[in-house]
Amino acid sequence: MTVYQGRGNRLNLRPTLRLRLTLLNGILLVGAGAILVLLAWLLVGDAMHPVVALADGSTVTLRNGKTQDALTWQAGLVDRASREVLVKGLVALFAIGIIGIAGAYAVAGRALRPLHAVTQTARRLGEETLDQRIRYSGADDEVAELARTFDAMLDRLAGAFESQKRFVANASHELRTPLAVMRTEIDVTLSDDEADVAEYRRMAKVVRNASERANGLVDALLVLARSEAQSGRRLARKVPADLAMSVTNALSAVRPEAERLKLEVTTDLQPAPVVGDPSLLDRLAGNLIENAIRYNHLLGKLWLRTEMADGQARLVVGNTGYEVEPGDVPGLFEPFRRGGWERTGSRGSGLGLSIVRAVCDAHGGTVSAVAQPGGGLEVTVSLPTADATPVVAATASVPRGKNLGIAT
Repeated sequence: MTVYQGRGNRLNLRPTLRLRLTLLNGILLVGAGAILVLLAWLLVGDAMHPVVALADGSTVTLRNGKTQDALTWQAGLVDRASREVLVKGLVALFAIGIIGIAGAYAVAGRALRPLHAVTQTARRLGEETLDQRIRYSGADDEVAELARTFDAMLDRLAGAFESQKRFVANASHELRTPLAVMRTEIDVTLSDDEADVAEYRRMAKVVRNASERANGLVDALLVLARSEAQSGRRLARKVPADLAMSVTNALSAVRPEAERLKLEVTTDLQPAPVVGDPSLLDRLAGNLIENAIRYNHLLGKLWLRTEMADGQARLVVGNTGYEVEPGDVPGLFEPFRRGGWERTGSRGSGLGLSIVRAVCDAHGGTVSAVAQPGGGLEVTVSLPTADATPVVAATASVPRGKNLGIAT
């Protein structure tokens, strides 16, 4: 038993795993020894029958010259031998039991030493000590597997904490920028005694733009939090939807920006039915298309495709634009990453692809991206298909394979 201080300063007894293993080994050892002693005692009693074949009334002559009835002599001999076997066997059993229990206690303590290391490491863990590991180097057994699993869990926790720190720092920076712009504009305008109505109107426009940016960032953070909260869990809303319809709606919303950049937009929208949250799916398609336009260049290209492939509803969004290093592509799905430009105020909030990945995770799908030769990116989203009938109306406004003719 291990004594520890419980609540209310009361002493409680707690049977430790080491003690339970020791008692179990001791019970097995003593039980096996007791069985062996009992068998020896029975065998001695059955084996010592030297006069069983003699006639009744037979006698034996002892070394001292005395004569004794053979059966009486045999009974005494068996009794003495049985008593001696029993006494010596019990003494040996007691000694072996003590030694065995002590050895089992020592062996159990050595075997459970890594578990104590796990406990001590867990007690020392904190936000500033997540770099500590057990690093077990003993035999490759269950304890080693537990130690490796614990170290791997600590690696994941450390990565999650580090990612959270970066996310909070970046979010704080992104929110601080428009607030600082608004405060600076207000302070500068108010400090100018000769400021006229035109100056105040200019200040109001700057403040409005900064507030819109801050509001957009907050909305994006809320969508990201909502999507990540449903990742790996059941969606709060699941209805039939079609990725082609989401692309059509998103494309209609950004048509003026695409026309301003004179982009050549090509679509091939086939029915791609899924079951999920339509608002999140619309945001997924909208973010991909908005990114493809925002990071494009004048007279660039934008291609969109929805289809069914390998039992998955697939959405492909590709664009020309700035050159992206292949090694930087996985990092684009991290929050506040903008194709190599981090924490810059000129190109959105950097949450677009993070939201796309979170929405895909929430719907049990995947997303991947490939850097295009000469610049640009092609993003592929794959979601589990729906068993429902495809929504054919999704392709009515944008015929399959038709060039929209936005380019001029």
